[in-house]
Amino acid sequence: MESLPHSWSFGFLPDGRILTAQKAGEMRIVGKDGRITEVAGVPRVDARGQGGLLDLAPSPRFAEDRLVFFSFAEPRDPGNGTSVGRARLVEDGGRARLEDVRVIFRQEPSWNNNMHFGSRLVFDDAGRLYITVGERSDAAARGQAQDLGSGLGKVFRIEADGAIPKDNPFVGQPGKVPSIWSYGHRNLQSAALDARGRLWTVEHGPRGGDELNRPEAGKNYGWPLVTYGAEYSGNRVGRGLTQREGTEQPVYYWDPVIAPSGLAIYRGALFPEWRGAMIVGGLVSQGVVVLRMADDRVATEERIPLSARIRDVREGPDGAVYALTERDKGGSRILRLAPRP
Repeated sequence: MESLPHSWSFGFLPDGRILTAQKAGEMRIVGKDGRITEVAGVPRVDARGQGGLLDLAPSPRFAEDRLVFFSFAEPRDPGNGTSVGRARLVEDGGRARLEDVRVIFRQEPSWNNNMHFGSRLVFDDAGRLYITVGERSDAAARGQAQDLGSGLGKVFRIEADGAIPKDNPFVGQPGKVPSIWSYGHRNLQSAALDARGRLWTVEHGPRGGDELNRPEAGKNYGWPLVTYGAEYSGNRVGRGLTQREGTEQPVYYWDPVIAPSGLAIYRGALFPEWRGAMIVGGLVSQGVVVLRMADDRVATEERIPLSARIRDVREGPDGAVYALTERDKGGSRILRLAPRP
């Protein structure tokens, strides 16, 4: 599929069409015939640097409620931050628009830069929403990934209306943000739910140290106290620790990095050998990385080169794997991966 402006994410609608999010703050629907319909009513985004319109997720009940959820770098005064909105997708007369737009989550505090917004959105089997964000990169900000009173460097879990689930790990604890699910994360741009309803994420390391994790309620995943990467300068991060009591080890890590963005856990029939595998988009590795799992550990890693930066990965309703490409100053394509005839 050609001719999309620089895009960040996509999702399948129940009728097989594809809803796409463009970094500049636009949405488009791609029909089965390739026809593209622009969606009006997207709120303003801060598209500088790594910001923009980020992930999107049609409601699990989209056929009934027509709701679309999306994360974005929200302009604020001062600074900006990752926020999540929801809106109703209305289509009539060959046109499409968002109505009843409402922000249901805001990462706080705001920060004044253009880096490490995350973000991915994943619904669990009960219709609750996981939200991944970044720690905003700056040395002055990154330590807040360890601060349970801050929204930087976290995975959150909320209800679809923005309410806080009563069984979240920090509910009722003074000084702690009740929407936090897990903490100690750097910049999460890959997340998916497995067949058992468990969340998996892949996050960017610095120079080395991209991590596959299975975030559990209330646990600390270490950043910036613990990492298998180094500063971009080559210097160690903090004390240079790779393990520390009270922090979780990654399930798997990469050095050098793949620069992960997008994750699908395959359940289809077209690739029986991939069933249950993690399929990760790679920006630097320019392809998809297939991780076959055994007992929640990586058994094998396979790389499928696509000669393009891969920003998002999804399993389609036909069982094929779809990958979204990006060029920093150009357009995007959606590639369909299927077995050779």
